[in-house]
Order: sequence, then C-alpha cells, then structure tokens
Amino acid sequence: MDEKSWWKEKIACVLNDLSALNGQTIGLDDVVIEIPPKPEMGDFGFPMFTFAKKLKKAPQEIAALVAEKLKENREGSADDSSVFTLGPYVNIRLDRAKEAKRVVQGILDNGNEFFHIDSLQGKKIMVEFSSPNTNKPLHLGHLRNDVLGESISRILAACQAEVRKVCIINDRGIHICKSMLAYKEYGNGECPESTGIKSDHYVGGWYVRFNQMSKEDTGADERARELLLKWEAGDKETVDLWRKMNEWTVSGMKETYQRTGVSFDTYYFESDTYLRGKAEVLKGLEKGLFTKEADGSVQADLTAENLDKKVLLRKDGTSLYITQDFGTAILRHDDWPFDKLVYVVGSEQRYHFQVLFILLARMGFPWAKDLYHLSYGMVNLPEGKMKSREGTVVDADNLIDELRDMALVEIKSKEREEIVGDAAQTAEKIALGALHYYLLQVSPERDMLFNPKESLSFNGNTGPYLQYMGARISSILHKDEAKKLHDGLVKAELLQTDSEWELIKTIANYPSVLADAAKDMNPSVLASWLYELSKNFSRFYHECPVLSAETEDLQRARLALCRCVLAVLHAALDLVCIPFLESM
Repeated sequence: MDEKSWWKEKIACVLNDLSALNGQTIGLDDVVIEIPPKPEMGDFGFPMFTFAKKLKKAPQEIAALVAEKLKENREGSADDSSVFTLGPYVNIRLDRAKEAKRVVQGILDNGNEFFHIDSLQGKKIMVEFSSPNTNKPLHLGHLRNDVLGESISRILAACQAEVRKVCIINDRGIHICKSMLAYKEYGNGECPESTGIKSDHYVGGWYVRFNQMSKEDTGADERARELLLKWEAGDKETVDLWRKMNEWTVSGMKETYQRTGVSFDTYYFESDTYLRGKAEVLKGLEKGLFTKEADGSVQADLTAENLDKKVLLRKDGTSLYITQDFGTAILRHDDWPFDKLVYVVGSEQRYHFQVLFILLARMGFPWAKDLYHLSYGMVNLPEGKMKSREGTVVDADNLIDELRDMALVEIKSKEREEIVGDAAQTAEKIALGALHYYLLQVSPERDMLFNPKESLSFNGNTGPYLQYMGARISSILHKDEAKKLHDGLVKAELLQTDSEWELIKTIANYPSVLADAAKDMNPSVLASWLYELSKNFSRFYHECPVLSAETEDLQRARLALCRCVLAVLHAALDLVCIPFLESM
C-alpha cells in the first residue's frame, strides 16, 4: 500500500471513531485527498469540511482532533512533524529518505509487482467494444471505440479482474442488404483481389454506391427490403452473396485490429443471436410483458419508466437492433456468467441501452442490474462530421497511413533513420502512439476533434512526447553499460532534491491512479498521469545530472530512479495502447 492510501485509511478510522460518538459512520470513500498548492504545505492534505455536520464540530476543530489522534497512534514509529494542520486541513509531509527507499528499492526488488493492485480480484468483467457493421470498413469513430475498449480491458485486468473482450459483428439488417443490392446489380463478378482494394474498403464502396443509386432509383430501397426478407427466409442465392461479402469485410477488419493492437476473446455475430432475441420477445408477448399492435408490430410500453413505447419486432416480423441485443446478452451470460458486462458504445445510443437494461430486467434476468453502458462522445475532424453513406468517413487504415507517413517524414528530416533502425516500423509505432493517446486523453463522455498534425507533435501533451521520454531514459541506461553502476548498492535516501522528490511521489501515486481509472472506466485519468510523469522526469533530467553526478553513490541512486521510471512508464503506456520505443 502506498503512503497516501495508508494515511487515508488511518484518517478514515480516526474520523469513524469520532463519529461513532454521535451514532454516525464515516467510510473510506468519504475521505478526500487533495494536493496542496505549495510544497511547504506538505505532500497531501485532507479537508475536514464535509464532516462538520456528522461530528457537530467546526472543520478546524475536527482537523486538530484528527491530527492529535494520528500523532498518538504514530508515536515511536514516525516524527510528529509528519502530521500538521492548516486551518480545516490535516496535512501530511512525508519523510523523503524513507519514501525514496521504499519506492525505489521496492521496484528494483519486485518490478511492477511492487504496484500489485487487487481491487477487482475475483471479478469477471466482460467488455464489448468496436461493434462494426459488415457494410463498411472501420473508421475514425471506431478507432476511438476500439482504443477505449482495449485500454479499459487492460486497466481492469491490471487490477486483477478476469476480463473477456467481446465483439458483436452487425452482419445482418437492411444496411447490409443495401451493399449487397448495389454489388448484385453492378458488381459484374468483381472481387477485392481483382480490383486490388482492401476487402473491407471494397465492400464499403458498394454501400456508398447504393446511396448514389437510391437518389436516382426510387425503387432501390424497396428492393433492399425484399433482399432482407429473402435472407431471413433462407434464400440460397441471397445467403451465399451475404456470406461472401461479410467474409470480405470481416477479414479486412481483422487486419486493422491486428495493426492497432486490438484483440478479442470472442466474436459474436448478429446473424447467430437475433433469433434468440426474437424468441425471448415472443415469450414476453405470451406473458403479457409486451403487446401486439394493430399494425402487427410487437412493442413494449415504457411509460411507467417515464419513457415512450419501443418497437421490438416490426410489423413484417423482422428484428431490430434491440431484438438482437436481447439474444446477444442472454447468450453471453450463458457462455460466461459475468459479474459485469460493459458496453462501450457512443453516447447517441444512451436511450437504447436504458431501454435494453429495463426490458431485460422485466423479462426476469437478474443479471440485468450488472449491465453498464460506457458512453463516449463523437469524434470528428476539423473539417466537420463524417457520414458513411456519403463516403466522407475517414477510414481507419487511411488515417493511420497518413500519420505514419507524416512521422516518417519527421524521422528522415532529422536524419534519425540509422538511430531508430527500421524507420517505417518506428513511424508506424509513433503514429499509433499519437493516435491512441490523442483519443484517450479526453474523458470518454466528451465530444472531440481529432487533429492529425497536432497529435504527432513531439512537444507537449502528446503520445510521441511520452514515447520520447521512454527513449530518452533507455538512452541513459544504455550509456551506463560501460560503467556498470547498476551493479552496486543503491542509496535511494540520497534522492532529496525537489525534482527527485516530485518524481518519486508521482511514481508512488501510480496504484491509486490505476485504481481510479478502473473504478471510473476512464483511461484519461491514466493518460494525464503519464503526462505528469513525463514532465516530472524532464524536469529531473534537466536539474539533476545522472551519469555526471558529484559522487558515484548519487550517480547510482539517480540511475536506479531512471530504471524505476522506465519500468512504470513502460507498463502504463501498454495500458493506454501506446507502443514503447527504445529509440526515436
């Protein structure tokens, strides 16, 4: 346990003892930690304002009582000056030498196990993300979804949850039939191989083609509807065409997933789950949970929940997204009984999931209470909103290619080809670092603009800046290979300067940052911490000579600190899907 968490627990215990006198309870989550604005005010503080009502005392009086109790409890094990009050705050000033030895030696001896976090041990969490359609390739919006889902999954696993990553492939419905119809009528037997176009991009082109057709051909939409009915009836020619075009799209998407470091434990296909969903809707109809309307459609009345009516089956008996989602959720719980299922889906679907969760509970599934919608905002380019049907979407592959080429130009302009080794491969990793960090640094619920050029900057709050810090530390450690200073005894207590201290505190804060990111399902918390770590290392690097420090003991201690930063940086970069680079 880090020192901050230790003090938080102790303060919570003292406050709870004091509140018990008034028949009240105070929990650990009630205690707030703040970082004082000035170093002389201590390393962290605990405001007492919120406890005034329960304890029936002024915040300043509470702070004095808590500080006194803490000093009594710590007598003989710590200097009383570690605890002091500033008005309504209980402030803590840590022993720099003691904390430096604890953190640095702990990481040197145990690696990242020093930061073992088990806040989610024993929990089975399923995370659904990406959810592509088989009528178009992955685009910029999917990239935000994918990196958010992948990062959250890694963060939850780092907190010892058992995580299963799943993807639902939306491979049926009217939108799929639109691409099929355009290809059927104008494809002339072509295929991705014959055209040299990546297979998912090839299918996406036919979706755009249908939109152009429908503007000139008023019967196109009706023919697409007829194709859907044929598919649901099992017409062989229609099913064969559907299967061929879906295989093209899915194989292309999997190439993009591999390229971006995204993976799934299980793929679900809407075509395999929608019938289960239809069956559950019909069961609900028999039980009186739903109603059949005059037009033949099946609907759910949600007015009691202050919502409106929801169509569950169309009048022609065909399914909707929610029908499929019933079947998919049920099958998933049958396959792998989870403690929580997280849906990573855009904020425009908030109403959909509100309805889904209510209706699954109404249908008698107790695990419906364990469903969670991780909502995220739209991502666009400065030019404006993207539209798939008009072909104005920025395809994921094309965007990554553009970023890679821009990074490659930068590498060549600085004549770094020999230093980085494989320049094209390094440029690809820089591109992914830039892209993923830019998409994750913003809280999920916020809409955002993606600026490719800004994301690739090697200065400021960017992925390449973080990668550069890793490369810089690696370079320092490589230079030590001749001196072999890392083989000697490390005297971490020598790390006493302000910049060393800020760096050590930032490292020590990693477990609580990771736990917060998992609790809030928010990788931006970890992204912000990574930027803080990198800034603090940069300050340390400029203020504290490492290999040219005054004494060999100090050189060895600072090298050890560099190794600690590198270990934590490497681990945290992986959690936000940023490739680590030893040289840039």
